[in-house]
Amino acid sequence: MKKPVLVIMAAGMGSRYGGMKQIDPIDRQGHIIMDFSIYDAKKAGFEEVVFIIKKETEQLFREAIGNRIEKSMKVHYVFQDLNDIPEGFEVPEGRVKPWGTAHAVLSARNVIEGPFVVINADDYYGSHAFSLIYDFLEKNVGEGSDGKYAMVGYLIKNTLTENGSVARGICSIEDGYLKTVVERTKIIQKGDGAAFTEDDVNWTEVPGDTVVSMNMWGFPGSFIEDLKELFPAFLKNNIEKNPQKCEYYIPFAVNEMMEKGRASVKVLTSPDVWHGVTYAEDKPDVVKAMQELKNQGLYPEEF
Repeated sequence: MKKPVLVIMAAGMGSRYGGMKQIDPIDRQGHIIMDFSIYDAKKAGFEEVVFIIKKETEQLFREAIGNRIEKSMKVHYVFQDLNDIPEGFEVPEGRVKPWGTAHAVLSARNVIEGPFVVINADDYYGSHAFSLIYDFLEKNVGEGSDGKYAMVGYLIKNTLTENGSVARGICSIEDGYLKTVVERTKIIQKGDGAAFTEDDVNWTEVPGDTVVSMNMWGFPGSFIEDLKELFPAFLKNNIEKNPQKCEYYIPFAVNEMMEKGRASVKVLTSPDVWHGVTYAEDKPDVVKAMQELKNQGLYPEEF
């Protein structure tokens, strides 16, 4: 029986942040956000990690974190490549934008052999989240586990920044299971809650206790086969309409599998507060928050 592995999506360059935020230290010891996620993952039981990166950043990632993590976990590197698309399709002329988070996961198809958890490289999820999702996968590995997914949800009020907009998957939940998740790419703080817009003119308010996805998903290994099936259909339906910017997000694939009746998604709600450096102005708050967590004894100064 395969133990769950951790998959970290780290191919983005952090355009809104203004630099390669995934390897920007956030404490005096030089730790980056991924260090805290991996520390929590190891504590929860993970022994193997897959970094999804760009080929051209491989050396930087090895120096920033990979070489260090290899001493205590099995590490794989896979590369998200714009040209890695199914036979019969071509990259539109002039396109530089990657194909999205679902494509990033598909990039790891040759190293994922069993259940896995996927997260963003630049988000702090909290130790509670890793324990919840690892335990779910441990209990649901094996025969009959196909289509049994999990998602760690957060209250939207715990996931916002004062320094600009963020992207979140807004969830509809029934009896503890996900009904729909809709990716909203421009969400801002508004009072005790939030608001989102699709056109920069009209805004829809969202209560602060609304559950959102932060791209922390748990999947059986069969999800890779599902993506192999779904991604070509996405390209066929979207590449002509929006050749430069269409992206295939994980929530798109999850929604499709639920609509087909082939998947259910258990929502595991975390009380933790998200921390992240979406913008350069976020960094001082993240540095302060991580030090406070150390002061509370949740992390050692050196690890």
